[in-house]
Amino acid sequence: MLEALNILEGYDLKAMGHNSPEYLHTLVETVKLAFADRDRYYGDPKFSRIPEQILLSKEYAAERRKLIDPAKASMEHRPGSFGGPFEKPSESAAGHGSVQDTTCVNAVDRHGNMFSATPSGAWLPSVIAGDTGVPFGTRLQSLVMTPGHPNQLQPGKRPRVTLSPTIVLKDGQPFLAMSTPGGDNQDQALLQVFLNIVEFGMSPQEAVESPRFQTEHFYSSFANHEFVAGKLNLEARIPRATADQLMSRGHKVTVTADWSNSSAPAVIKVSGGVLDGGADPRRARFIFGR
Repeated sequence: MLEALNILEGYDLKAMGHNSPEYLHTLVETVKLAFADRDRYYGDPKFSRIPEQILLSKEYAAERRKLIDPAKASMEHRPGSFGGPFEKPSESAAGHGSVQDTTCVNAVDRHGNMFSATPSGAWLPSVIAGDTGVPFGTRLQSLVMTPGHPNQLQPGKRPRVTLSPTIVLKDGQPFLAMSTPGGDNQDQALLQVFLNIVEFGMSPQEAVESPRFQTEHFYSSFANHEFVAGKLNLEARIPRATADQLMSRGHKVTVTADWSNSSAPAVIKVSGGVLDGGADPRRARFIFGR
């Protein structure tokens, strides 16, 4: 998400208008670029040198920003080209649908300590190891067979994961704790929720309930690692006129049900010592406080 935010710093998102065609086009094209770098360069840092200092730099973001055409959706997979022995990553994009898989938890105590986690990896039904009650994980499917790729299958290697628990600081102090289930949709869902709060002044609950997009223009972390060029899912609460304008720019739009986005973020905002929580009704999210 940080690479995407660095790219987006070059735009006046608030002036574009929330979920306007211009706003959504800019976000989607930015997310495509960030996912392309994830697909090509992410892996277990114990096995590969991951160029995070380049990927997360302002200078790199400025170069990536130049690739965004404000009038046309890209159909290409465009990772940055600053070295690496391989030309393509795994092969592509999908999330989870059932509540019997990834979950998430965020917590803030009375002292201001903040915690965010996204447990995942043993979706139900799954194979249980004997009578231990421990289910076998499924995350090894995220490794790829591409020679030289940082995420290539090797003994002892941890696979690249989609899990995106996030803590945001403001002026050096805890500001947001955010996390969500949703496979490859996690980063893009949290990006939209973050911008809803920071750019458009929404409360956490408003931010998680707001209609969202979901691009599938990346190499999936799961199953056959498909790449679905240009596919863009829009919840039906986004106006049809907006969907039509995005299609005119080349996006392959599918209008889905009103509350169909596969992620369901939970958010805690800390401001002036007051905690404000949001729990997405799309899936089984809850807020507890005392």
